[in-house]
Amino acid sequence: MPQTFTKSERLCSKKILGELFKKGSASVRTFYLFPFRVLYIPQPEPGPDSEPLLPAIVITVPKRIFKRAVDRNQIKRRVREAYRLNKALFSQTGTPPATIAFLYTAKQIISFEEIEKGMKLALKKM
Repeated sequence: MPQTFTKSERLCSKKILGELFKKGSASVRTFYLFPFRVLYIPQPEPGPDSEPLLPAIVITVPKRIFKRAVDRNQIKRRVREAYRLNKALFSQTGTPPATIAFLYTAKQIISFEEIEKGMKLALKKM
């Protein structure tokens, strides 16, 4: 699996985003794992010969906590890189979810190593 992060892996659809963030939706699963709150929609059961696709992801950092766009962008870059390096874990654990939202919940900017550790645990948990 190449370590790339293509356009097809970015979640852009307003319809799917609305579904992912809809309160009380039965199809959305969620869990907290520092420094993330992870929301995801499981993939429908694939056929026996079809290969599971990589999930589309979105990364959000709250403007309320990080007022400066520079800080929000730095956190998003770190989270995106941690995901890109560790998305191969999906091929080891089975069927990946269809869509994932990573909500950054820490109150300060944390190191890439801590973000990567949280990302690995989150990907294994899914």
